Amino acid sequence: MNMRQEMRPDGDLLMVCAMGEFSLEEAKRIFLEMMEAVALHATKRVLLDGRTITGNPQTIERFFYSEFAAFTVAQYRERGVAPATPFAYVLREPVLDPQKFGETVAVNRGMPVKVFDSLGEALKWLTKHPQP
Repeated sequence: MNMRQEMRPDGDLLMVCAMGEFSLEEAKRIFLEMMEAVALHATKRVLLDGRTITGNPQTIERFFYSEFAAFTVAQYRERGVAPATPFAYVLREPVLDPQKFGETVAVNRGMPVKVFDSLGEALKWLTKHPQP
């Protein structure tokens, strides 16, 4: 099954619900779609609910996805997206890596992102995170 997502802007927040079986290429494709929506709606925060994504990404896939995401956010500066735009991902294991390797990769490349297993905690973090 291909990955897909539904997006809804809500004020300065883009709510994204992603679903399907994880594949690196599909994850990159839908990340680009999400970034287009961030630019279009000029949202300042992103909440991705991926609790229904299935699969078991390998460590190298986590690395490549996170590196791609951080690089893409930086590229979208030209489209008016602030590099400091915070992203909260809500996932379930095994898509959620308990070691949060992908989060570390992206943060080390300048992307403000945090991974959660709770939607409430993700929203709380986004609310407290300074706006770009």
